[in-house]
Amino acid sequence: MKSLTFKGGVHPPENKELTSAYAIEEAMPSTKTVVIPITQGGAPNVPCVSVGNSVAKGQIIADGTGAFSVPVHASIAGIVKKIEPHLVTGNTEALCIVIEADGTDRTSYLPPLDPYSCEKAAAIERVRQCGIVGMGGAAFPAHVKLNVPADKTVDCVIANAAECEPYLTIDERSLLEETDKIVDGLAISMHLTGAKRGIIAIEDNKAYAVEHIEKVIAKTGKSDISVQLLKTKYPQGGEKMLVKAVLGREIPSGKLPADAGCVIQNAGTLIAMSDAFRLGKPLVDRALTISGGCCETPKNLRVPLGTLIGDLIPEVIKLKPGVKKIISGGPMMGFSMMNAQFPVQKNTSGVLFLSEKEVSLAAETPCIGCGNCVDVCSCRLTPVMMMRSVKADNLEAAIKYGLLDCNECGTCAYVCPAKVRLVQYFRLGKTKHREIMAKKAADGKKGADK
Repeated sequence: MKSLTFKGGVHPPENKELTSAYAIEEAMPSTKTVVIPITQGGAPNVPCVSVGNSVAKGQIIADGTGAFSVPVHASIAGIVKKIEPHLVTGNTEALCIVIEADGTDRTSYLPPLDPYSCEKAAAIERVRQCGIVGMGGAAFPAHVKLNVPADKTVDCVIANAAECEPYLTIDERSLLEETDKIVDGLAISMHLTGAKRGIIAIEDNKAYAVEHIEKVIAKTGKSDISVQLLKTKYPQGGEKMLVKAVLGREIPSGKLPADAGCVIQNAGTLIAMSDAFRLGKPLVDRALTISGGCCETPKNLRVPLGTLIGDLIPEVIKLKPGVKKIISGGPMMGFSMMNAQFPVQKNTSGVLFLSEKEVSLAAETPCIGCGNCVDVCSCRLTPVMMMRSVKADNLEAAIKYGLLDCNECGTCAYVCPAKVRLVQYFRLGKTKHREIMAKKAADGKKGADK
């Protein structure tokens, strides 16, 4: 099978051998307590419970009324102890619901639902009710993605199992251990979007899994689902790169994959979709990779959402001395955290404990204009000019050079000899742009109300 790819990108050390052979283990926080952010993708939610309430596993504890709202559920059965701000990924604080287990395993799941015999609206609502979002990182509401607008035609659903970030192996393990659910979730997604074919896209460092996946597909009789190998290269799993490599299509600037005739679902998201219909199970837990040079016990875990990483240490995760950086996510696009007291969320694909030799501690020096960042940019942008424009507070120029099309993959920063923190500049520029647009919208609303 030919391995497809895209132009640009980099080849950082994979470091996947640390965990790729380890099956997914079930784990619980030592405190028997979870800290669940009330919003984990989509529009902001508000709590549906109060301190002192008894909740069952799978019960909705926070929800919103907007079209992009995605409910959040209790991940364990217990008592609501607190509703307060807590540290979350990104080193910000978010309102969280703290639940202490009561020793039972009471559940509040929905009844199973056949996605092929029910009305499409009911199936889309089931995806929303179960709180499913993109589990690869972006946490985009799955029910919105699957509800394709009437003016768009989707002919393909891509199961994104490229897993191009170094260290992370949770998609690889899921491909081996829950293949049937991935295929089932993909088939359901195809049915809801009207797509005629489904493609499971994996990098060729996982080529050994193709035969196994194809056997599972054959058992289902789904001749419209196939496997496609991609070259092992970062950021092969990015939406724009994936669509370009698999389908040879471009996602238009500022648009979504549906505008290129496809929908992309992460492997974990497809598993959650299958569970939502076959078991009526909301998204209350997730699997993730724990790794890094300072992790004595690298492994793949499944934990309740809201599990504080610190509550897995040292009973489940044992660390070596000398941790220089804790990253929520992968080393390229993840967030460096101030400590391990942050919760696993729906889009937490891994947590890394890195040693000094695994991180770049070099000071940033002036840009030398070498153009390396332009050569590797998979979005075909000009990172150096975007950075200089943001530093000069010229957002108009930064946007002209592609700021809003940047997916913040970090390839530019990876190859920069001056160690310029390029992604941080891009995030700063985007934040300023959002603030400006929000102010314009607010001023326009005030004018309309007069």
